[in-house]
Amino acid sequence: MKLLNFPLIKLTLCLMSGIVLAHFLNFSLQFSVFSLIFFMICLSICFMVERYRLEKTAIFAILTSVIFVGLGALSYQLHHHKNFDQHYTHHLTLSKDESEPITFRIREVLKSTSFHDKYVVDILHINGRSLRGKSILNVKKDALRSIFKVDDVFSTSATFSDINGALNPNQFDYKNYLEKQYIYHQISVDHHQLLPVSSKAHSVFGFAARLRHRINSKLVMYQFQPDERALINALLLGQRQDISPEIYDSYSKAGAIHILAISGLHVGIILLLLNTFLKPLEYLKHGKLIKTGLIVAILWSFAIVAGLSASVTRAVAMFSIVAIGMNLKRPTNIFNTLAMSMFFLLLFKPMFLFEVGFQMSYLAVISIVAFQPLFVRLYQPTFWPVKKLWQIFTVTLAAQLGVLPLSLFYFHQFPGLFFLSNLVIIPFLGVILGFGILIILLALIGNLPLWMAELYGNIISLMNKFIEWIAIQEQFVVTEISFSLLLMLSAYLFILSLFFLLKKLNFKKLSLLMISVLIIQSVLIVEKQQHQTSEFVVFHKNKQSLIGLKSHSKLQLWHSLEGKHLMGDPIIKNYKIGNSIKAIHQDSLQNLYILQNKLLLVIDSEGIYKVPQLHPNYILLRNSPKINLTRMLDSLNPELLIADGSNYKSAAMRWERSCQKQKIPFHWTSKKGALVLPLTTE
Repeated sequence: MKLLNFPLIKLTLCLMSGIVLAHFLNFSLQFSVFSLIFFMICLSICFMVERYRLEKTAIFAILTSVIFVGLGALSYQLHHHKNFDQHYTHHLTLSKDESEPITFRIREVLKSTSFHDKYVVDILHINGRSLRGKSILNVKKDALRSIFKVDDVFSTSATFSDINGALNPNQFDYKNYLEKQYIYHQISVDHHQLLPVSSKAHSVFGFAARLRHRINSKLVMYQFQPDERALINALLLGQRQDISPEIYDSYSKAGAIHILAISGLHVGIILLLLNTFLKPLEYLKHGKLIKTGLIVAILWSFAIVAGLSASVTRAVAMFSIVAIGMNLKRPTNIFNTLAMSMFFLLLFKPMFLFEVGFQMSYLAVISIVAFQPLFVRLYQPTFWPVKKLWQIFTVTLAAQLGVLPLSLFYFHQFPGLFFLSNLVIIPFLGVILGFGILIILLALIGNLPLWMAELYGNIISLMNKFIEWIAIQEQFVVTEISFSLLLMLSAYLFILSLFFLLKKLNFKKLSLLMISVLIIQSVLIVEKQQHQTSEFVVFHKNKQSLIGLKSHSKLQLWHSLEGKHLMGDPIIKNYKIGNSIKAIHQDSLQNLYILQNKLLLVIDSEGIYKVPQLHPNYILLRNSPKINLTRMLDSLNPELLIADGSNYKSAAMRWERSCQKQKIPFHWTSKKGALVLPLTTE
């Protein structure tokens, strides 16, 4: 493969391999350091020996690759917060029932929930000791209190609590997601428990947040609608907290969700605008150097104002390198440029590699660069408007091809009208961004004409209405697609084979494509066989009971909900997608279930369980029955006692202690997650 002839691409792949190995194999920091030193010594010896030889061996290249794998592992370890002695997790000595004096600084404002305002905070002190680390802060909502600002410092007496992981099969694991951002605990308090220490901006994040707050306070004066201001914040300030669920869902179904997050598309358009407006500087002495410096400075200033989110940082890093090559007339290969930006980003932010946005952003750009020129050659119109529309369509098609397997794996849906929404939005996005920057600047200095604000608001509303119209064409949106990791990798093998075939048509490339098709078919057959299993599941659902029996591709549900429509419930949707369920049936809960040669007895709030002729293997307690548990355990002696999410916490904790005394296993779904009992397939 010719791309691998570029050394920077090879080294970037090695760096990525080291990060992945360190993440899954959990190397220690000492092991990474000593291994890297050892291989660097070996490389030095190899260099001394090889430089006098006419015929070089592959040892030098192999050692170099190993060193960059080690560099990736070391980067991962050096940035892992728990590897620092001053991380707060190494100094939590009190029990969970005792509070600790904690001082923290607000780092990021998150989207609020129904009951809490949420923040990411930097720990400053615990028990008077200067420590470090990040945590989630949950503050009970109070209509009389305003949202805290970035860099505000507070003290409180509270406890660190664990963040709940996935409690049901195939559920999004929020705990794992936060751990990849080095967040391991949460703090929950009321407003009256917080003592303000400082409200001054101390960091770049604080000054940027105050600038965004000032911009929003100015925009409020011009009576933008809430959805309009939310879109302005998302498109120009990188803040998506205020986007309504309805707008977000519409953009997702229309295949235009990438518009809402500042990414390579937005930064690329801003780069083109800056390159055009600053072109007169080229006539000055050292004008191109000055122009390049200004463009890079403006791009990074934009990134800071947008909060230095992952998507903004990687896009600005990539296009900064593009801007340098473009304006200083340095010959650059776009794949080298991508590899360089990826290398430095992962060197300083190794956890970016595991973020969905990072993966989709680079795959989209790589796919555009690889496939778009090939698609353009298929049809070459001469009429200018048609030519431009064809170019936009091929860019959209190439980007969608690059991210489709990843999108199916993570989001399990395919927007069939993505090309239509992008054909309309992308040509006008430059106008929206350029016009938006002008609107913000005029609003800040107080010279924004009312008619201009109304015009811009109408443009945003028109874009939202168009996206909503695309989204309601539900017959073109394919949802609940089962797509595994192995199938995703097989799909990318097919796309890679297709690229080679389109580049040069020959029997060898065609054979590779056919082999990739066979691999996909084999994966589908194997996974179909894997799903031909049976299992009994006690799901976790707060204040409700929900159990199911999976038999091959069918699912029988029993639940305590008043309504009979569970299809929209995320618990069922996730289970259905993850297990390729084709048919679902529902019924009300029963008192007894026969699971092949095992019996499960359900005891509800009435506490009736007298069945002397039966000896249940499993007992499920629901709705906090008032029973003498010790007597019940003595009389029935079950193999396992189960408590689902419908029970009171105090009752479940009391039952857990009783089971420990009786030495009977206890499964509480609020703590251990859903209970899955595999059944043998008949």
